[in-house]
Amino acid sequence: MQDSALNVIEKPWGREIILRQTAHYVVKTLCVRAGCRLSLQYHRVKSEAMQLGSGHAVLEIHEDGIVTEHDLHQSVEILPGTVHRLVAIDDCEVIEVSTPELDDVVRLEDDYKRIPPPRAARARKPVALAA
Repeated sequence: MQDSALNVIEKPWGREIILRQTAHYVVKTLCVRAGCRLSLQYHRVKSEAMQLGSGHAVLEIHEDGIVTEHDLHQSVEILPGTVHRLVAIDDCEVIEVSTPELDDVVRLEDDYKRIPPPRAARARKPVALAA
């Protein structure tokens, strides 16, 4: 993977600005509109740390049926397997530094309907039967 610079990705909750992407890490700013929430999600491999840049947001960590909220005024590390969700109280910018696995997202809930259907509900390919 080559080192790359600024890349803006529009999202239903705002936008993501990739400031730096290398083979070892990614630095981005999450610009989230007031009242919006990112997916309730976890990562299989990706590790990340978040800190509030401006505005007001909370990071929810879900563990064993208990939700803990972090105000992000100090950096919060999110290890693989940690179920979490970012919630914007006001318009905000959150700085995220992570390992480079950007597609490693397992969505459990999503306000924007971006969760794939369960495997059983997906269309199956027809199977040719032997005569």
